[in-house]
Amino acid sequence: MLKVKTGDKAPVFNLISVTGLEVRLSSYLGRKNVMLTFIPAAWTPVCSNQWPGYNIAEPLFRQYNTVLIGISTDPLPTLFAWTREMGGLWFDVVSDFWPHGAVSDTYGVLRSDGTADRAIILIDKEGLIRFIHVGDINLRPDLGMLVREMQNLNP
Repeated sequence: MLKVKTGDKAPVFNLISVTGLEVRLSSYLGRKNVMLTFIPAAWTPVCSNQWPGYNIAEPLFRQYNTVLIGISTDPLPTLFAWTREMGGLWFDVVSDFWPHGAVSDTYGVLRSDGTADRAIILIDKEGLIRFIHVGDINLRPDLGMLVREMQNLNP
């Protein structure tokens, strides 16, 4: 059950990325739009297709002044190995493993099995949630939909 809605102030968070650096949502406020992409589990076929697909779309994210942050409840070593196997990703991939799923739960996308929903949350520069999409965990979100939503923030 979602705990946030469009128009809400986005809950801030600090999570560690696969690079070992802390990623803070607050560091982008006032400067960039932020798209959070929650996935259920590393090494699964749909997730392994979704995130590398964003490498192709990197110029569009830059064009629309949007930073992408990948969030998974998997532990950092798993995410490090997985992203390395995929050839690397241009965006930060962070672990919401401990306390387990705390950020996913704050947004309301933590599933009862401890994984996250396949969800996209777009946050504007002021820190307001402007778009939420929670989809079928077996389907990759449509990139065209994401581009349209980024365009809406940058008319």
